[in-house]
Amino acid sequence: MEYRLTDFLPTTKKELELRGWDEVDVILFSADAYVDHPSFGAAVIGRILEAAGFRVAIVPQPDWHGDYRDFKKLGRPRLFFGISPGCMDSMVNKYTANRRLRSEDAYSPDGRHDLRPEYPTIVYSKILREIYPDVPIVLGGIEASLRRLTHYDYWQDRLRPCILCDAPADLIIYGMGEKPIVELAHRLDAGDNIQQIHDIPQTVYLSADITPTDDDIVLHSHEECLKDKRSQAENFRHIEEQSNMIHAKRLIQPVSPTLCVVVNPPYPPMTTEELDASFDLPYTRVPHLKYKDKRIPAYDMIKYSVNIHRGCFGGCAFCTISAHQGKFIACRSKESILREVKQVMEMPGFKGYLSDLGGPSANMYGMSGRNKNACEKCKRPSCIHPQICPNLNTDHSKLLEIYRAVDALPGIKKSFIGSGVRYDLLLYKSKDEKSNKAAMDYTRELITKHVSGRLKVAPEHTSNRVLHLMRKPSFQQFYEFKRIFDRINREEHLNQQIIPYFISSHPGCTEADMAELAVITKHLDFQLEQVQDFTPTPMTVSTETWYTGYDPYTLEPVKSAKSQQEKLAQRQYFFWYKPEERRGIEQSLRRIGKPELINELCPRNYTNGNYRANPHPQKSHEEKRGRNRRRK
Repeated sequence: MEYRLTDFLPTTKKELELRGWDEVDVILFSADAYVDHPSFGAAVIGRILEAAGFRVAIVPQPDWHGDYRDFKKLGRPRLFFGISPGCMDSMVNKYTANRRLRSEDAYSPDGRHDLRPEYPTIVYSKILREIYPDVPIVLGGIEASLRRLTHYDYWQDRLRPCILCDAPADLIIYGMGEKPIVELAHRLDAGDNIQQIHDIPQTVYLSADITPTDDDIVLHSHEECLKDKRSQAENFRHIEEQSNMIHAKRLIQPVSPTLCVVVNPPYPPMTTEELDASFDLPYTRVPHLKYKDKRIPAYDMIKYSVNIHRGCFGGCAFCTISAHQGKFIACRSKESILREVKQVMEMPGFKGYLSDLGGPSANMYGMSGRNKNACEKCKRPSCIHPQICPNLNTDHSKLLEIYRAVDALPGIKKSFIGSGVRYDLLLYKSKDEKSNKAAMDYTRELITKHVSGRLKVAPEHTSNRVLHLMRKPSFQQFYEFKRIFDRINREEHLNQQIIPYFISSHPGCTEADMAELAVITKHLDFQLEQVQDFTPTPMTVSTETWYTGYDPYTLEPVKSAKSQQEKLAQRQYFFWYKPEERRGIEQSLRRIGKPELINELCPRNYTNGNYRANPHPQKSHEEKRGRNRRRK
């Protein structure tokens, strides 16, 4: 399909003229390339405001050097500037866990990593405040959302206050911002002063005149957190709990002797009708025409995928989804999903294969608490850790209905599930036999119809102690799921693999834990590919534990690998099969008092420095032991 410039939100003066506009109501500055797709935050906010009757323009990846011409080219908006720093935290986007510059920026044309500054929220807002001192500035997106209160910054290795203390803006909209941004635009349009707009849910502001009520939670001040890490840990429990409650309290934190940051409670989760309305907006689903012949890696990954829900009740300790989207699942209707799938089918290059039909977690669609009153009082950050809540309806029937409706469309050859699957939900045995049967049906259908040869799952570790800190299920559940996966593959004559994800250097993890992980995964005949070193990112339990040395919920001390040497000592165990890692692993095993594992991890079947891999890499350790017993 051929698109015109007027099919996109305008990005230049020329595009404003094509629409016959002499001014705009809102100008959005984005640190990502402009992709007009519902997976890209700036496009969503722009289209939502457009649907509400406002004139919106977007300036993607403005040049922050020199004369600031990109910040001046569209002039002054009638209502406000919005700053969207990108779909990823800017520092995670730019740097690895070892603070090295990444080879490419997935959200920039041709992967260029010189098109966004560090902390674009701060950089852009300072420039805009200098040029237009009287125009309201509103912050949104991951970067501001997860820096709304005192937080640890790994890249500067220090505790920083609410980002409003560094970025001269008026307001933060945190989380998924469709509802608060429209409310704010209407209020400003009606003539309200942004300095007086302090009652919109899901917003954050600084105040020199705030009187806490009995319903508020007053956190330890930023100064107290700087002096005492335990205070920061205590704060975070309140922050996480209130991020995941239906009826949350207002949070207040002093950031100076005269100033407090105020976090208003979030809006309730979006209804199906509201979520459909957001996804059904007239997105072109493609990058702006200015990027012709340029590759945007993040778009290439998702252009033939469809997001079917928001929210995640997993509550993984290292994940920011619950802090941004919350734990309650908001689902699109089947009709809305099918409409988008049909749009994808009409895209150039589509050959009948959907790359993903998922969400933050692949198999939470349609799930919620049976007793809503219990959910309204619940403080648990996870509905499935340490055990699956008996009030949670884990029925996969609605999700199966979506899969089957999509696969029945003429022109769909196969819909893959690329999002992470929670196998603990598949293995859970509830009192509802219908749910149990649906879980078994889903498991078989997932494995036989929706895997592209390799199913990615995330056990994350093998140590149950570390897994508990991660809020992940016991590794025994991975064994159980793998046995089911292998059995179904044998029954269906399929040759598919499980690709597990693992993390090193998570708080509480030791070298001995990593040695155990290496031995266990070696026995399972995995040569690990999908691995990462833990990276502390703002507003996660794991980050607060890593920085403070305390579990925010128990206040028990937790040790973490912090130096590069300690982190590399753990990471090397992922690669026990590489000859170049052998010496380091041997030295580590002797140092930690585990020399008996040297022959286990550094086997004798090396030929000319190369490890001879098992010819049956997907046979489990238990299966091989059983086969050997039969031979005897």
